[in-house]
Amino acid sequence: MTPAKAKAPSQLIDERIEELGDWRGKVLSGIRKAIKQADPDVVEEWKWRGVPVWYHGGKSVCTGETYKNVVKATFVDGAALKDPSRLFNASLDGNVRRAIDVHEGEKLDEKALKALGEAVALIESRAAVKKKTAKR
Repeated sequence: MTPAKAKAPSQLIDERIEELGDWRGKVLSGIRKAIKQADPDVVEEWKWRGVPVWYHGGKSVCTGETYKNVVKATFVDGAALKDPSRLFNASLDGNVRRAIDVHEGEKLDEKALKALGEAVALIESRAAVKKKTAKR
């Protein structure tokens, strides 16, 4: 078996989904699929002892944490996003992050999650402003 450090992040995420082998793996797989559909250029990373993290332009967009009773998709700049579908249901008190907690038996709203491609647009717009400001 190849050491974990030699494996690609996408392979490690595949292995985590398979290793879970239950509803949590299916939910994590659905989150991953929706994020990749919303942003085909997303980059997958493997951080903090086994947490999938999706990046765009070097900036973290979302993490996919799995716990015994919940799968949590945390959007780093979630507080700045519109959420007309009321998809965010956790970490609502913070000024920056917002999360989506999915419990066993709950259905992941992939359609609404795809709409959060706005997270990527937010990152790109902030990067453009920084670039413009830096040129001055």
